[in-house]
Amino acid sequence: MLRLFAKLYWKLSGWKVAGEFPYHLKKMVIIVAPHTSWKDLLIGFAVRNKLKIEHANFLGKKELFNGPFGGLFRGLGGIPVDRLSNSKHGIVEQAVSLFNENEIFILAIAPEGTRKQVKKLRSGFYQIATMTNVPIVPFGFDFENKQVIIGKPFFVTGNEEIDLKKIIAFFSTIKGKNPAFDLHHLRVVE
Repeated sequence: MLRLFAKLYWKLSGWKVAGEFPYHLKKMVIIVAPHTSWKDLLIGFAVRNKLKIEHANFLGKKELFNGPFGGLFRGLGGIPVDRLSNSKHGIVEQAVSLFNENEIFILAIAPEGTRKQVKKLRSGFYQIATMTNVPIVPFGFDFENKQVIIGKPFFVTGNEEIDLKKIIAFFSTIKGKNPAFDLHHLRVVE
């Protein structure tokens, strides 16, 4: 039923895909931006269905999985994490464990961590990619042109400043649903 809804939404909404998904990779961190609206979730699930990305997962606060929608979130690839844990297993460590425990694992993350404007990207996705040695694949949700732009996979270099400049350059020209909250203001002019 969910697949049918995602297929119908994709077809009726008029969105397209620009770029190629790296099906040959068994593990990756997909960073999705700009994250400016709840509609990003609809686009995300619809493009996952369109591209037949079977093993795509996302992290959600464990409280989301306790209520009546818990089964739905799990069915959509959601994995509950304890964001408030006082244990030594923070979200990054929980994600790293998931990569280490699975032969095939794709994790989608919004690098802003919120739908509001940010002054910088959060570093969790970068730490996960570094600790697991998996590539990062950027997905841009361009509401202006109604397209999901898939960037080329890349492995982190170990120089976070240079890697983040590359990531911001990719996302800085993409307009989200609410352009005031997208990433154009983070662009570094050299």
